[in-house]
Amino acid sequence: MPLLESVIVLAALVLLSNVISHYLVSIPVGLIQITLGFIVALIFKISIELETDWFLLLFIAPLLFNDGRKFPKRELWKLRGAIFANAILLVFLTTVAGGFFIHFLIPKMPLAVGFALAAILSPTDPVAVQSIAEKAKLPRNILNLVSGESLINDASGLIAFKYAIAAAVTGYFSFSEAFGDFTYIAIVGFISGAVLMLLISTIRDFLMRQGINDVVFNTILQILTPFIIFMFTEEFLHASGVISVVVAGVISSTRKNSFATYLPEIKLVTEKTWEIVVYLLNGFVFIILGIELPIAMSNTIEDNNSNTFSAIVDVVVVWLFLVLIRVIWTYVNMLFISKKGKSKNTETPSWRISLISGFSGVRGAITMAGVLTVPMIIKSGDAFPERSLMLFIAGGIIVLSLLAAILILPILTKEKDIMKTNNESSDGLVDDEIIISEDGNTQFNEKQARIYIMRVAISRLESERRESNQKVAYELILEYQFMIRRLEFSDQDDERLRQIVEEEANIRRIALDGELEALDKMKLKNAISDQNYAIINKKIMKQKAKLSQINNRKISFVTVRNIKYASRQIGKMARRAFFSETELKKVYERRNIEKALAKAAIKALSTYVKKSDDVNQQFNQQAIYHLIVYYRNRIETLKLTKEFDRSESEEQSYQLRLKAIAAERTAMQELMEQGYITWSLASRLREYINYSENVIMLSEED
Repeated sequence: MPLLESVIVLAALVLLSNVISHYLVSIPVGLIQITLGFIVALIFKISIELETDWFLLLFIAPLLFNDGRKFPKRELWKLRGAIFANAILLVFLTTVAGGFFIHFLIPKMPLAVGFALAAILSPTDPVAVQSIAEKAKLPRNILNLVSGESLINDASGLIAFKYAIAAAVTGYFSFSEAFGDFTYIAIVGFISGAVLMLLISTIRDFLMRQGINDVVFNTILQILTPFIIFMFTEEFLHASGVISVVVAGVISSTRKNSFATYLPEIKLVTEKTWEIVVYLLNGFVFIILGIELPIAMSNTIEDNNSNTFSAIVDVVVVWLFLVLIRVIWTYVNMLFISKKGKSKNTETPSWRISLISGFSGVRGAITMAGVLTVPMIIKSGDAFPERSLMLFIAGGIIVLSLLAAILILPILTKEKDIMKTNNESSDGLVDDEIIISEDGNTQFNEKQARIYIMRVAISRLESERRESNQKVAYELILEYQFMIRRLEFSDQDDERLRQIVEEEANIRRIALDGELEALDKMKLKNAISDQNYAIINKKIMKQKAKLSQINNRKISFVTVRNIKYASRQIGKMARRAFFSETELKKVYERRNIEKALAKAAIKALSTYVKKSDDVNQQFNQQAIYHLIVYYRNRIETLKLTKEFDRSESEEQSYQLRLKAIAAERTAMQELMEQGYITWSLASRLREYINYSENVIMLSEED
């Protein structure tokens, strides 16, 4: 497929996969992308010529550079021994032990080929690990360890693969040459990444001091940085470009005194550009992986001399052996550390933690990119032995490791006492989002911190609310409430989500009952016409009927209801332009009735709060407050007259938004200073707040 068409198709599939992921929330988007690539390859018979060199340059280099920038530096230093042990020693142990086991399991596969297959299966994939971690809620130490080793083990795995393939092709192997080669490319790659990154940063700062501080220029320079460093290290120094870009990424985020850090617009645009680049590249990697799977596995399936069922069994057995090596390695490593360490924080060896580490070793694009470069023939001119079976096993293990991680890791990570990363709440439930830091202070994760900051902003809006700006203030409070609700619902399971929706439906019924009671009192006092009574009563009863169907409609009915409501309002506005004076009088009468009903609903909710022992629950409190704000906003909307000044309202909204943003920034700073959030999390929150502020400023200019 031509390059331009390939990029367009890949980008479209990335967007489609994320749309599908919105509905299939339990399946990692990476697996959806692999499936889409697989389907497209089967239906349209397309393929992409995958070569390790350009694949590492175009995809792995920028992704690893970005991971190095984002990786928590303290955790990286704290786990440096375990990370390098996994990235180097475990890789070579897997290569040797795996090679002998594969040769034993499949005698027709030469030992050198077994070593090559085991070597290319040894690196864990950083993109796949992050995709799984989003769904499985891996314990923090394990996630940092697996992510850290996946930044480095590509180099050691590819070196082992290179020499195993050379041995299979030529029949010659030298351990001293292999060891010397690895030592050279690792050390020189490390030095190259550090020196080049410092050099590029120095040049960038010099250009800025000369007045070349264009935002787009500096953004493009940083995006190009990993490509420049990778190409220079690989082409001119013949060292590891993988290690060099990881080191460069780590160093780029530690140079806090860089001149660029004092220009927030560059920081903001650069981070948002990186988000787009990483979003696309991550998707491209998985989709290309899916497209290449049929190529890797088709020859074995179509070969009459090969038994497909036997090949599938080989896939399962080899994968189990790889998991077993990783599990035993993790347990022995923990046992060694526990005997050596004297700190009270030293972890006790646990088979469950070892199993989590074992199943977290997901294979991915590096394995596929490497195995597809296996030559067709060897030095003697004969066909490369068992090449088709080698590709089949590699492709099968990639899929199997992903599926196993999706199915097994959530079960293993449900336990309460995994590595002290979970905190038991007062009601006996496990809250695995609250982290206990080394000094014993509670720390927030990103979701909790954002919710707290937005609640502080709501408090500021409440304090700024006056008679003149109530309508705008309530609208902004509702916006914040919607964002808080979305975050609170984001990680609830189906059963808890259903329970929350039912609780909120009950609260909504209380408000509607309050409206009905007030409506009936108006009717008894003849304060309302029969026509208006019938219309409003029918509307309220219809809303109650919808609430009774909440289990079937779930949350999606809210969106449909909003659309219908908006349509009705547009229709009313269109008809109102042709209303007679008598009809307008009826409209204003109905608006006064609805204001009274909204006040009655607020009163009913307030009474419920005072009488109920159940409202201390988090979601009930938020639901009641949200509904009260909704009714208050409704009252203010019904007060509006034709003389309503929209420009004044926009100015009020602008001023209140800026004050809310200032409250968010203050709350974030307090959380950081008191040790409730880490520096890296504070940086992400600050970027989000700055972005929101810039959007407000730009909208005001427009």
